Amino acid sequence: MTGRIPLPAQPTGVAWPTLTWATAALGDERAGDDLDLAVEAAFRGPRAAELGATAAIVVVRAGRIVAEHYGPGSTARTKHLSWSMAKSITHAALGICIGDGSIDRDAVPVAPEWTSPDDSRAAITLTDLLAMRSGLRFNEDYVDADTSHCIDMLFGVGADDVAAFAASLPLDHPIGEVFNYSSGTTNILARRIGDALGGRDGMERFLRDRLFDPIGMSSAEPRFDAAGTFVGSSYVYATARDFARFGLLYLRDGVWERSRVLPAGWVDEARTLRSVDEDAMGYGLHWWIHDDETGAFAARGYEGQRIIVVPALDAVIVRLGKTPAEKRPALDRYLDELVDLVACAIEPHPEESPT
Repeated sequence: MTGRIPLPAQPTGVAWPTLTWATAALGDERAGDDLDLAVEAAFRGPRAAELGATAAIVVVRAGRIVAEHYGPGSTARTKHLSWSMAKSITHAALGICIGDGSIDRDAVPVAPEWTSPDDSRAAITLTDLLAMRSGLRFNEDYVDADTSHCIDMLFGVGADDVAAFAASLPLDHPIGEVFNYSSGTTNILARRIGDALGGRDGMERFLRDRLFDPIGMSSAEPRFDAAGTFVGSSYVYATARDFARFGLLYLRDGVWERSRVLPAGWVDEARTLRSVDEDAMGYGLHWWIHDDETGAFAARGYEGQRIIVVPALDAVIVRLGKTPAEKRPALDRYLDELVDLVACAIEPHPEESPT
């Protein structure tokens, strides 16, 4: 496992993008041009065909936007669906509640369905759910409706009460021992947060007042089910720039304009490698871990939604679009190339060094 790269502070003299983003060129002009060309290539020509439909790309370096491009029908004001990037937003909301003391991280049972004295699910903790190691049965398939719990939960019999659907499922594995990526576990967490805040109205107000507004994420629209639970597994709409703001919050260790939004240590827990999936991708707590020399970690969503946070380069890359599953390896390679181009282009300055 690669050691955690220190999270860089906002460079001196660079305004926080609470209201508007500053833009800048990268340090090396030729490499900066290469980055622009690579970003534009995702929207037309052979590279675009390899990647599927790309709606937006935003590249942030040292707190400024250094590359940005939008596809047909999309602009800087267009709101896009997060899909599973919302899981990382749920992680942020839970951290704030734990920091406030409104949720006890160690209290069990997490779900009211597990209160029976002989229910072994009662031992599942918030951390087990965050790490996708709850042991609960859940098939995250997005295609086969006959086997997918995810499709049933979001669009079928569980859609009116996503958390109750997920919490009703049995254990398939010992708690804490097996990684199983599951949108259901996130919705159990989202309901737990909402219950602590007084239901849907309290949750909406909390997300706005404590998370979205402080970082200028004004476009964000969380969606709720009929039971009043935030569908924290999948449903936040926001602009590409606002998803970049969320990535910058994590790049800055949960601090924004000298105020701490997330509890100290919460980001480091999220980006600590805990599991590796069948595709050799690392996972922490509701964030995916690249586990490489850049220290990158990412919020990832269905069809290729990405917020990639790169501490070693003081960078955030957002990509939104519709990439079918068979083209995902090409998309991952392309995004790695963007990271490499940022690495080639930057010229470190003393005032931009991590503190």
